[in-house]
Parts: sequence; C-alpha cells; structure tokens
Amino acid sequence: MINVEIIRNKNENSVGIIRRFTKKVQAAGILPRVRSLRYNQRVLSSYKTKMKTLKSIKRKAEIQELIKLGKMQEKTTRFSK
Repeated sequence: MINVEIIRNKNENSVGIIRRFTKKVQAAGILPRVRSLRYNQRVLSSYKTKMKTLKSIKRKAEIQELIKLGKMQEKTTRFSK
C-alpha cells in the first residue's frame, strides 16, 4: 500500500493543499487499484466448496423427503404450462 503525504508550504492555502494531494493520489494510481478491489471476493478453498456442496445436497434430499411425506408442497413456478 502506498501512503501519500503532503506537507504544507508556508504561503499555501487549503485549496492548494487539496489540489496537490489529489494530484499525488492520481499519480500514485491508488484509486483505480482500490476500485478494482472493492467488490472482489476471495476464491473459496476446495474444502469450503466441498462442504458447501455437501450441505446443499443434504438440504435437497431433506426437502424431497418432506415432499414425499406430504409435509411440504412442491415449489410451483409462476407461469407453469
């Protein structure tokens, strides 16, 4: 990570400081990198993927069992033909 530091000159107002800071941030390329990482998600490990798949298979089997026993209705689509 790159830190951007601006030190105020003697005769510089706050607008000048902000302008210099903005230019230094743009030159460092911080914003494009941060924006690219904003919605990035880590890839799940193979173990986590396997456990998630096993959990969904188990859940589907339980739902099918409940449907067979008549304790749960089968999902119907909105526009069934």
